Amino acid sequence: MSSAPAPPPAADPVADLHRSGRLAAEYPRLPELLRGLGDDELQRAGRLLTRLSPDEVLAEHPGQPTVSVAVTGHGTVSGLVPPLTAELARHGLLLRPHVGDFGSWLFDLADPASEVYAAGGDLVVCVLDADVVFDEVPWPWRPEDVEQVLAEKVRLLDKLAATHASAGSGTLVYTTLPLPREFSAQLVDHRSRSRLGAVWRRGNARLLGLMEEHPGLVVLDLDQLLTGPAALGDARLAAYTGTPFTPELTAALARDLAHLVRGRSGRAKKVLAVDLDGTLWGGVLGDDGPEGIEVAGGLRGRAFRQLQRVVAQLASRGVLLAAVSKNDLDPVRQVLREHPEMTLREDDFVRVVANWEPKHGNLRALAEDLNLGLDSFVFADDSAYECGLVARELPEVTVLHLDGDPALHARRLLADGWFDVRDLTEDDVRRPARYREELVRKDFLDSFASLEDYLRELEVRVELATASETDTPRLAQLTQRTNQFNLTTRRLQHDEVRALAGSPGQLVLAIRSGDRFGDNGLVGAVFVRTGGPVWRIDNFLLSCRVFARGIEQGCLAALLEHARARGAEAVEARYVPSPKNGKVKDFYPRNGFDAHGHAEDGSALFRHELRRITAVPGHLGLTVRWEREGTR
Repeated sequence: MSSAPAPPPAADPVADLHRSGRLAAEYPRLPELLRGLGDDELQRAGRLLTRLSPDEVLAEHPGQPTVSVAVTGHGTVSGLVPPLTAELARHGLLLRPHVGDFGSWLFDLADPASEVYAAGGDLVVCVLDADVVFDEVPWPWRPEDVEQVLAEKVRLLDKLAATHASAGSGTLVYTTLPLPREFSAQLVDHRSRSRLGAVWRRGNARLLGLMEEHPGLVVLDLDQLLTGPAALGDARLAAYTGTPFTPELTAALARDLAHLVRGRSGRAKKVLAVDLDGTLWGGVLGDDGPEGIEVAGGLRGRAFRQLQRVVAQLASRGVLLAAVSKNDLDPVRQVLREHPEMTLREDDFVRVVANWEPKHGNLRALAEDLNLGLDSFVFADDSAYECGLVARELPEVTVLHLDGDPALHARRLLADGWFDVRDLTEDDVRRPARYREELVRKDFLDSFASLEDYLRELEVRVELATASETDTPRLAQLTQRTNQFNLTTRRLQHDEVRALAGSPGQLVLAIRSGDRFGDNGLVGAVFVRTGGPVWRIDNFLLSCRVFARGIEQGCLAALLEHARARGAEAVEARYVPSPKNGKVKDFYPRNGFDAHGHAEDGSALFRHELRRITAVPGHLGLTVRWEREGTR
């Protein structure tokens, strides 16, 4: 009896494009092509992509977002480049890498003139491992010897972070130092092993604590990556190539680094839209009724409760949570309000959408209501049909198919760090409540015959003030996460904003707003160079939550009046086009600026001669403070 023919090999579109020589031309398609690949497939794709010169891609696509990353470390770290290339390509980013020499991390970070400083404009990654310490302990050694060397290394890393803060750019990344079992096993008594474990954990805790002292530093905790399938090290790789980690751990580190880059480049997701039946609870509400769905009881119920807890935690950290379900609205609201075992309640959602319309249409309408791009959305559903339809109709939306065992739902939701950012501000924590208020404003708008009537009744309050030190984290975050009303899309880190705010000839302004429905918080920023007779607006940005209320016109008018009062002859500004800020391309011309040519980078230049300044909109209650508090 003949055996059945072998199935044809799975299609490998990245390999096909590479063989045909079209990989550079088709680079923007990679997020779609890499979606859903397994770890081994992604590794293969990464190796192929490293053969592609970034310059080839940029020649085909000059506007392709590019990330410069320099990698250094104690051992051989070149293995990080292929998985990092693939992970960044998944998120629509192009990697321009630089790899330091073997074991050169100390020289690379201590010398501001090193190639690592020159190449790592966005990220400098220092991969650390236990041999950083054990190469310098006496042999034979005791836990006390390890403690002394480890403390010295952490102090050294503290100084290197300060050097990078003063002489480098972008973000510096350290990894923690996982402790291989081979070292603790060399201590034959359990008391000494415990002492070594305590010493090592204290050292890593101090290393993680350096983030509190250096705003431009991120420390990635590798112990958390070792809770998955990744093993720490391979003895043969370590002995023969100097590679400290297994390919699996290196790939997991690359994924975390890509999450970090995505967040600092303004691509972190903001909205989690979840299905209900089969996703947040077991069963079908319309068939089983409120008493029949699995919420917390039984083995499967406990799995759904765990997912609800994870979702609630994300919402508490500023993620906007929406329910998008094919159901009747009243029964859904009843469950969310009254079911005794529900973790999530109606107030946890910025919007509950329950109807029988196609989900992609509901998601599109929700994006319009929230004034957010669809690429800010993650959609999670247990239905392969619904996931496939949304992926086809709304390719900008990230789709998570939470099928199969509900015990795995939470892990799948968290696996890709879609909502990761470097820092969380108080404004982030309050974001869901503010967006709920924003939807109330929209309903309020719908009751008026004209926008002018609505704005008069809204009672908009605005404060334009010189930024204080406490504003710095939120201002940096606005530059990183604001895309639509961002005139240059220049991303700034915490220390860069602080340096600008403290520099002579620089004016960093914070915009706050509120109205009859609540306080919107710090929603915008203006960066201005004030030296000389011509002032220059380097960037103007505003949260999408407060568009179309006259806030931007009022703040710009106040700034122009201030420039004229201080003796300026003119104010210049520029607009750098991006895929998302097209709606503000005529912001400056609409407010009295004349076209003034183009810069070498293709950006449009504008100039206001300060003769006729547009008045502050009459419905706006504007307060202006040009001096920092405490400076008078």
